[in-house]
Amino acid sequence: MSNKPVALITGSSRGIGLGIACALARKGFSIALNAPVLDAELEAALRRVKEFGVPVMAAVFDVTDIARHATILSDIESELGGLTTLVNNAGVGVLERGDPLDVTPESFDRCMDVNAKAVFFLSQAFAKRLLRRKRQADIFHSLITVTSSNAVAVAVPRSEYCASKAAAAMISKTFAVRLGNEGIHVYDIQPGFIDTDMTAPVIKQYEARAKDGLTVLPRIGTTEDMGRIVSALASGDLPYTTGQVISADAGLLIPRY
Repeated sequence: MSNKPVALITGSSRGIGLGIACALARKGFSIALNAPVLDAELEAALRRVKEFGVPVMAAVFDVTDIARHATILSDIESELGGLTTLVNNAGVGVLERGDPLDVTPESFDRCMDVNAKAVFFLSQAFAKRLLRRKRQADIFHSLITVTSSNAVAVAVPRSEYCASKAAAAMISKTFAVRLGNEGIHVYDIQPGFIDTDMTAPVIKQYEARAKDGLTVLPRIGTTEDMGRIVSALASGDLPYTTGQVISADAGLLIPRY
């Protein structure tokens, strides 16, 4: 097994996932980039991360294909060395914004399958691999899930998304308690308004609201911000912590009046 840290970041061909991959590569992590298909976007992401001079590979799989999780993790370890870090970042939004009374089972199941069920079972597969082998004491091991401020704050037009992220937040707490005695640190990052392709249709609106006081820090977050947060956590720069929620939201959810 390699004595270098190795990270799998799901949903990492663009946006927050790619920002995380770049930040971890800067810290010397070997990187497994994930997307459901090997397309031009993932190939571009691979080229970008390779510029940091670390080993990089494509881990092409649909996170909802639970039966493939163990095989994929094995393939990553065969190429890059023993996994030290899993970042559950892949996620989907609602099929259509609207009244919770009109949410369809299809949209609900899609959010739950990707944002919660896949997180649970990929975390399970990752944890089992780590527990089966002797781990180096000087290598930090972590399980990090990117949920959302909507794990706490309701967005009525995206109710099924909120429910799935709340589920993922509890999954993170559960694994933190289970794995603490094993020396595996678990964190839940809850982003607020981050400038990505997914938020592009509404980000200008939220940028204006942030400057008007919606957030305590008067700006929108970036994928680079998210990468630096994950990099600190995955590198063990917050010692004596596990199970924490990192509210990466510029103070959005601080109670105020």
